[in-house]
Amino acid sequence: MRHAATRDEKGALAAYQSKRDFRVTNEPEGRLRETNEHRFVIQKHAASTLHYDFRLECAGVLMSWAVPKGPSTDPSQRRLALRTEDHPIDYLDFEGVIPEGQYGAGAVIVWDTGRYRNMTRDNDGTEVPLERALEQGHAKVWLEGQKLIGGYALTRLGTGTRWLLVKTRDEHANSRRNLTRTAPESVLSGRTVEQVRTSGAKGHA
Repeated sequence: MRHAATRDEKGALAAYQSKRDFRVTNEPEGRLRETNEHRFVIQKHAASTLHYDFRLECAGVLMSWAVPKGPSTDPSQRRLALRTEDHPIDYLDFEGVIPEGQYGAGAVIVWDTGRYRNMTRDNDGTEVPLERALEQGHAKVWLEGQKLIGGYALTRLGTGTRWLLVKTRDEHANSRRNLTRTAPESVLSGRTVEQVRTSGAKGHA
């Protein structure tokens, strides 16, 4: 079901909505929607440059980062993650083709999805709310996905949009695995981005 776009008081989705013509793209218009869920999605996105979009449900939106090389299970691999505009919660299961001429044109699949829990703590061991942790520039989450399981840390570099996404050292760390190569398909449809692109499907919301 597609929702009518709404301008929330904080304007959390204004950047997302301003970049898209919803008469053309089938991406969800979305609305700010507070939930008690803690979901994440990683979408493989074959736009002008192939990348992976890492999104965490927080504060009524999906806070988002573009990760050019995708997530790694190797703690020694520091992956660049570029902070992008917040996306609506309805984007969690978006899969299809964003039409030519639209922002982010190209095929999108849901590469992984699941739930997460906040692992961010202050010096006293008290949990730091995820929204505040991200505002401060460092957060740690535990992913329970279909492909990725374990801790991941997000750390901002300076005051800009550049962050690092790094696997933490836990029982799920593995320096020999390369899931972006060995498991390229969607966890929803089983299709690859190449198959989605060929189908020409505009996606669903």
